[in-house]
Amino acid sequence: MLRFTPGPIDPSLPIVMFCATFGLSMDYEVLMLTRMQEEYSRHGDNTRAVAEGLERSGRLVTSAAAIMVAVFSAFAMADIILLKALGVGMAIAVALDATVVRVLIVPATMRLLGDWNWWAPAIIQRAQRRLSRSGH
Repeated sequence: MLRFTPGPIDPSLPIVMFCATFGLSMDYEVLMLTRMQEEYSRHGDNTRAVAEGLERSGRLVTSAAAIMVAVFSAFAMADIILLKALGVGMAIAVALDATVVRVLIVPATMRLLGDWNWWAPAIIQRAQRRLSRSGH
């Protein structure tokens, strides 16, 4: 199916794959955590905030991940081995990130940590209050 001859891995491949996957996964994370923080600010209940934040952002994260897996899987049809390896690796990484990490590990950890999720140093809390009062 992939039609390639096994050989050594290009040394730049793991670095490029890590950087790209890290950047993509941070998009999901920011989206989910922002939604959870909005819910926590609204009613102050961490368990409810995690559940509602995941519920409201879950479909979007899953859809975006499915699209990216499809696109990266298409790279596997390329004739260039580096591009083929990058496509297969990133498709697997995004699928695992969207399913295992974002659906299981992050919500479970946030439930365990409780209100500690929302702790920030005093200087950051003052800056957040100032920004929220000014409407930003």
